Amino acid sequence: MPFTSLISVQDLHANLQNPDWVIVDCRFSLANPNLGEILYRHGHLLNARYAHLDKDLSAQITDFTGRHPLPDVRVLVEKLGAWGISNHTQVIVYDDACGAMAARLWWLLRWLGHEKVAVLDGGIVHWQKTYSLTTALPKIKPVTFRPYLNDALRLDARQVENALAQKSICLVDARTPERYRGEVEPIDPVAGHIPYAKNRPFQTNLTIDGLFLSPEKLRAEFIALAGETAVENVVHYCGSGVTACHNVLAMEYAGLKGSKLYAGSWSEWIRNKNRCVSKA
Repeated sequence: MPFTSLISVQDLHANLQNPDWVIVDCRFSLANPNLGEILYRHGHLLNARYAHLDKDLSAQITDFTGRHPLPDVRVLVEKLGAWGISNHTQVIVYDDACGAMAARLWWLLRWLGHEKVAVLDGGIVHWQKTYSLTTALPKIKPVTFRPYLNDALRLDARQVENALAQKSICLVDARTPERYRGEVEPIDPVAGHIPYAKNRPFQTNLTIDGLFLSPEKLRAEFIALAGETAVENVVHYCGSGVTACHNVLAMEYAGLKGSKLYAGSWSEWIRNKNRCVSKA
C-alpha cells in the first residue's frame, strides 16, 4: 500500500534500498536561503536528492505574486524527472522543521496528480535519533514524469475574495497568532490577516516532540475549526503558501480529504491595496 500522507522513520528505513522509492531533502531557512543546501552537503539520508524552496519549488517573484509563487509546471516536471521521479515512484520528503518545508513538495506533487508521496514524520531530527546520515551524493537515472494537473486543489486571490463574499469557505491562516493578529510582522510589509480567516498555526498539528498528533485528535480539532463548512470548502493560507501545506497535510492525515490551498497567501494578498486586511 502506498504512503500518501506521513511515513515513520522505521517504515522509511525498512524501504531505504527500494529502487522504486525516491527521497527528497527539503531543508530550507527563510533567514538563510543557502543553509538547507549546505546542511544537505554535510549529511543527508541515503540517496536523498535536494530540493531548494526558492530555486526548485517556486517560480520567480513578480510585482503581482507572493514570496513563493507556484513553480511553472513544465519546469517542475522536468526537475522531477531529473530527480528520478516517475509516475510510479513512491516519493518521501523530509526537512528539519517538522514538515513545514517538506509539505510544500508533498502538495506540489499532489497538484500534479501524484498521490504516492509522504512526509517523514519528525523529519531528519527523528531519523538521526536512530539512524545515520551520509555525505555521498546519489546516482540518479533520469526518467519521465507525466503531470495530471489538478487545479481543483487550489484557489487564487479572486476566488478567495468571491468565496469570502459568498461566505462559502472557511479560510484558515497557518501563521503564528501574533502575526495573524497583526501585532508583529517580521517578513511582509503589511501586518494582519485576511478578513474572516481563522487562525490555526501549523505548529498546533504537532506534539512537543515534533511528531504529528494522532489522526483522531487532528480530525476533532479541524472539524471544530471548520464548523458546518464542508471539508472541500476549507481553504488554507500562510505567509507565502508554504507552511499552509502543513495544515492541508494534517487534514489529509486525519482523513479529512479535499481541503484547498490559497497558494499566493498573505504576501500576495497585500500586493493589491484594494484588498481588505484585518487585525486582532
